This record gives sequence, C-alpha cells and structure tokens, in this order.
Amino acid sequence: MKKYIVLVLMSIFVISCKSKQAAVQNNTVVETITKKDKKAIEKHYENKLDFSTLYIKAGARYVDDKQSQNVTAEIKIEKDKQILVSVRFLGITMAKALITPTAVSYYEKINSTYYEGDFSSLSKWLGTELDYNKVQNLLIGEAFDDLRKGEYTQTIVENLYRLEGEKDENIKKAFYLDPEKYLLQKEEITQASENRKLEINYSDSKTFAQGTIPTTLTINAVQPKGTTNINLNYNNISFNEELSFPYSVPSGYKKVLIK
Repeated sequence: MKKYIVLVLMSIFVISCKSKQAAVQNNTVVETITKKDKKAIEKHYENKLDFSTLYIKAGARYVDDKQSQNVTAEIKIEKDKQILVSVRFLGITMAKALITPTAVSYYEKINSTYYEGDFSSLSKWLGTELDYNKVQNLLIGEAFDDLRKGEYTQTIVENLYRLEGEKDENIKKAFYLDPEKYLLQKEEITQASENRKLEINYSDSKTFAQGTIPTTLTINAVQPKGTTNINLNYNNISFNEELSFPYSVPSGYKKVLIK
C-alpha cells in the first residue's frame, strides 16, 4: 500500500524525510542576502506560472529498498483550489487523491483503504509543517516555501545560487536556482538529528505561454528505514482547459487513522 500512497500524494509523505546536510564545497563563494539584496529570489518569482487549470499526464517510477513499480499518473490542478491525482497500473486506477487547502483524501485499491483528514493531522504525524501550497509548488517547480518571506544565506555551488534558510536549526532547507532564468533546479530538506533527507531535482523545463514548468522530477528520500526514489516524467501538459475533479471512495473500503 505504501508505494501507492506515496505516488498518489506525490511526495506528501516523503516531504517528511530529511537527513544529514551535505558539506559545502571549498570553492563555494559565500554572501549573505540582506533585505535590500534579494535579486535571485525576486527573479525566481518572475517565472511564476499564470494559469487557472493545469493537466499533466506523467510516467512514474517508484523504487525503494524492497521493490520497484512503474505506473502512470494523471494530475489535475485548479490553481490554489484543488489537486486530483490518479495513479494507474495497466490502465486500472489503483489509487486516487484529492487535495484542497483544507483537506487531504485518498484511497488505494490494493488493501481497500482510504484516508480523510486535514493538513494539521498530517503535519503532526510527519513532524514537519505541510500545506496545500507546498504540494502545488512541488508539482509545478516552485520552491516549497515563499522565499520572499524568509532570510537566507546565499552561496554559489556548481554554478547555481544556493539559498539556505537561517532560522530553523533543527530542519535545514536549501533551494538551488540557475543563474540565467532563476528557475528552481533542486531543493533539499534535511534533519541531521534524525538522519533524514529529502532532495528534489527538476530538469527538462519547457516554456509555454503561461510560463515555464519542469517536465522531469526526481525525488530522493533517505531515512533510517531505507531509501525511496520517485521519478516523474511529464509526457503531456495542457493549461486552462475545463477539467472535472471526480472523487469518491468505493464502498466497503476501510478508513485509515493517523495518530
């Protein structure tokens, strides 16, 4: 069941995985961003996608220490309102998730189970703050957090701007932007005390009238129990179509409780 849940929520559960922070290279140039000097952050948000709805059809591969699985994923987004993800194997819907700003719901077919709850319960269970915007940003290639609201130390690593949050000592977050278009190339969430790490890499960006979006996402999570890898390849992308968001739990499914 776990692999389908992870795929359905597109790394909602994996977002809780953080680990030891990588050492900064010796040739890294360090410079502190002040409130008057946030060019990289400002440029990043000039790339913000302008759309009402977004449809994505993707190939997805899930790999952990015990198994691997190839599936297809259909992702529908009504911007800032709802996300519907359907995971299929050989054309059969194996799992589906509906995510809104106030609720998270999913069901999976293997064990005939479903979940209904809000982000506060998920955040408490995962041990990290989670909300609708983080999930939406993950899927469209924008930073998890609103970089305009925080203070960051800026470094240059492998020709990328690396922005590291300064406030939280327990959970470290780093965002990597390319120096030309300031698109997000990678983001990391680490927690050294728990030996956990989440790393998301973005590549193969395509530009549409509505903006630029990455078409390849690689999600790597490391935790004491093992590693998880998810690869998403966006095969079909369309904007501003009229989309439906049908979601209902099949009869007879058992509710999952998160404590």
